[in-house]
Amino acid sequence: MGRYGNLDYPKLAKYGTLASVALVVVGALGTRLGAGTLPGWELTLLLDAEILGVVGMVVCPFLFGVFMPLTE
Repeated sequence: MGRYGNLDYPKLAKYGTLASVALVVVGALGTRLGAGTLPGWELTLLLDAEILGVVGMVVCPFLFGVFMPLTE
């Protein structure tokens, strides 16, 4: 058993990246489709989802694909 338990790093990297892509897609589609009808707080929430998705697309592969396996 590894230092961080029995984690499947490739699976975590793949699904974390896919979840991040989904956040970007939902945020972009929601912003585009509801631009004139949504209140400001919902547009802010969709923008935050896009930003979090982009950060996740950068961090997840590095964290679970490179960093965590090397520290095991």
